[in-house]
Amino acid sequence: MKNKTLKKDKVNIITLGCSKNLVDSEVLSGQLAANGFRVKHESEKLNHNIVVVNTCGFIDKAKEESVNTILDQVALKQAGRLDKVFVTGCLSERYRQDLAKEIPEVDAWFGTMELPFILQQFNADFKKELLGERLLATPKHYAYLKISEGCNRTCSFCAIPLMRGSHVSKTIEAIVAEAEGLVRGGVKEIMLIAQELTYYGLDIYKKRALPELLERLSDVKGLEWIRLHYAYPSKFPLDILDVMRERPNICNYLDMPLQHASDNMLKAMNRQITQAEMRQLVAQIRDKVPGIAIRTTLITGFPGETLEDVENLKQFLEDMRFERVGIFTYSHEENTSAYGLTDDIPAEEKERRAQDIMETQSEISFEKNQALVGRTLKVLVDKKEASRWLGRTEYDSVEVDNEVVIHADRELIPGEFVNVKITKAYDYDIEGEVVA
Repeated sequence: MKNKTLKKDKVNIITLGCSKNLVDSEVLSGQLAANGFRVKHESEKLNHNIVVVNTCGFIDKAKEESVNTILDQVALKQAGRLDKVFVTGCLSERYRQDLAKEIPEVDAWFGTMELPFILQQFNADFKKELLGERLLATPKHYAYLKISEGCNRTCSFCAIPLMRGSHVSKTIEAIVAEAEGLVRGGVKEIMLIAQELTYYGLDIYKKRALPELLERLSDVKGLEWIRLHYAYPSKFPLDILDVMRERPNICNYLDMPLQHASDNMLKAMNRQITQAEMRQLVAQIRDKVPGIAIRTTLITGFPGETLEDVENLKQFLEDMRFERVGIFTYSHEENTSAYGLTDDIPAEEKERRAQDIMETQSEISFEKNQALVGRTLKVLVDKKEASRWLGRTEYDSVEVDNEVVIHADRELIPGEFVNVKITKAYDYDIEGEVVA
């Protein structure tokens, strides 16, 4: 008769929200794996017995999704299909006590910076020697690289500092070492993320050190693309652009959330910049890096926003002709300075304004894509989907930007670079054929 053996716990991590949360989940996965646990990210199979839900608490829709996901996992636990449900991330950081009362079936709640305490629930050690190492939840050819945590900005609509704390930079040496490790694992593209990229280094180097960091990262052998996300426009350090122009493996791409263009709204949002200053900054960026793709995000429906403010924003888009634009509707967040204002625009009207603004951008995007027809672009192959190969140019980040539909007379490999001659263009995607 065979002796019965105890099965090791198997963990599934579910990540909601932004790429910063994804990195946190990857770090947790790496720590658990190093402690001998079997761990998966967003496994569709119900062959695990423990779930960790990494939540988002940024806006109402994200909070609702996080709560619904927790409830789904609790239901599985109550049905006997899970042993434990743990919750971490921004929603848990912000509303832990209230949530614990409302959903007592969750075994433990953790904040955004409590990785060692999560590991304690597994009787696992926090392995300091693994700092910078993680199990990627992305395809192996690209990865996000978090260069700092938290934010010192005081935007009136934003609850991120409440959940992530003040700005804390990683050292250049730690970031470069992490990048080198990622490249050894097959990563070709790294997307630098932070709540505020341009603030990098002020806390530990007493100066804005992003240009120096970019130079060091650009020297990492095998790193083909470096992409910049979430740059704050006020006091933007223009020497970043000099490095971008000089280093071929730094993508001609900048994600710079502007949030609005009306001076009334910019002041109410405490963005510390005017429309005239933003126009000047965009002109300087395009002058220093010809051909750069600028991505921005906007908010509509902020308290007091008028139809005139919306028209002002649409005209700004017409004039600036950004390559990539995303838009959020305003979410009235507790404990932000804007929470004292009256949330006076109905949800339906916020959505209508967002659609109206995006229609303006859609026409701009279509015209810019049409101008690419006939050109040959370097494309990174991402995946095969529904018998089509999909990839991106240096002007496009993962999930949020355009994709290239690639036609080839051979099987392509995710992570390889191919030259694609563009033959068709749509509002937000382009299509082309591989050429030698």
